[in-house]
Amino acid sequence: MADLPAPSPEAAPDLVIRAARAVTPEGEVPAVVTVRAGRIVTVEPYVTDAPPGRGMSARTHSRSAFPRRGFAEVVDLGPDVVLLPGLVDTHVHVNEPGHSDWEGFASATLAAAAGGITTLVDMPVDSVPATVDVAALTAKRTAAAGRCHVDVGFWAGATPGNTAELAALHHAGVLGFKCFLADAGAPDLPPLSPDQLTSAMRTLRDFDGLLLVHAESDAELAVSPPAHGRRYADFLASRPGRVEDTAVAAVVDAARQTGARAHIVHLSSATALPLIAAARRDGIRITAETCPHYLALTAEEIPDGATEYACCPPIRDAANRDLLWSALRDGILDLVVSDHSPCAAALKHLDTGDFGAAWGGVSSLQLALPVVWTEARGRGIPLAEVTRWMSERPARLAGLTAKGRIAPGHDADLCAFAPDEQWTVHPDDLHHRQPVTPYAGRRLHGVVRRTWLRGRDIDPLRPAGRLLTPTADRLEDTP
Repeated sequence: MADLPAPSPEAAPDLVIRAARAVTPEGEVPAVVTVRAGRIVTVEPYVTDAPPGRGMSARTHSRSAFPRRGFAEVVDLGPDVVLLPGLVDTHVHVNEPGHSDWEGFASATLAAAAGGITTLVDMPVDSVPATVDVAALTAKRTAAAGRCHVDVGFWAGATPGNTAELAALHHAGVLGFKCFLADAGAPDLPPLSPDQLTSAMRTLRDFDGLLLVHAESDAELAVSPPAHGRRYADFLASRPGRVEDTAVAAVVDAARQTGARAHIVHLSSATALPLIAAARRDGIRITAETCPHYLALTAEEIPDGATEYACCPPIRDAANRDLLWSALRDGILDLVVSDHSPCAAALKHLDTGDFGAAWGGVSSLQLALPVVWTEARGRGIPLAEVTRWMSERPARLAGLTAKGRIAPGHDADLCAFAPDEQWTVHPDDLHHRQPVTPYAGRRLHGVVRRTWLRGRDIDPLRPAGRLLTPTADRLEDTP
């Protein structure tokens, strides 16, 4: 990916970050990053004996995000902190409008910022109305305007009845489309049949649109035992691996027939991985993601009745988890995103512990980076690789060409991350609107010390996020 045009390096920068450790396209290296007008101007080697602010008319080490005109803020990061590109989370259920008691743009984006995420993409489901036409997209943008602490883009929904709306939604600025292949309990986003899936993909192929697929098979669910009761083993048996595998095979077949782009969301079943690998070898345009809960949690550790762990597809066993990690390292899985899917606490049925009745979704937006990093470091995986999975590749998936890399011309969306610092998850410390989380009490590595959006510290009292369209040069400022 070529660097984007950067502001002129001759003009004085607004911000200079001197990092003993920075994750750039070259890997983890010492670097000096200069920023002007919200964009990265230069990324140069870190010369340890150079005085801070060299070449500046003046400098300050203040944490203020708004230095005086003509002065650059200079930030020095020691060897215990790594400068990362701001993370990009392309799988977030914000739920507003309609279910703002579950989550909302203000709370979700503040949680994102606290977790080092500077861009998120909102899913079309679990809001009222679902984002299935331009009017609903307008309602979504209205709800988000002026409330976002990070940049926000939008996916739209593909349903049996809105094929004629897809091109209009694309031109209105959605980043792609999401569909289900099985009933997800969302009446505004019913599942596509195999023929409807192929039809939607043919329509998207005409403008090279992307289809994100919740790959669980309606037919396989129909012949699996229903979810019920407190035993996690019974819940897991209600959604065996073949439910995902059959659906992934259908997506591969439709992508092969149409030539359209497809992306498998929240893959849990490792037995689907050979299907994806074979499709790639055949030149089929398919990508896939997994999520922190599938990489960190295992079925063996989930107590009966602990419905905070309920999600669809489900968390599987430790051997399955190991195969997902191998697939990430081998490039079969492309990226890691949160699938942050909150609900009102009552919908989790924590009082009865009934997995069949509980809402399926895990809230982890603020925790995604430390959860994944804690597991990765134990497996000898470098932070630069984790950053690629959680920043560069999600940005590429969504077509956000100015995001996801510390490189000239890119947005100065940055995160200062202390990878060796340990802490314990306390739900009351999270910015999610609903504090229910399976990570409560879990010991994690990695603390986000500071987050910048376009070179400015994110201020909880001054939302400065923008609403994004597919190309970086088409940004809409929130009022």
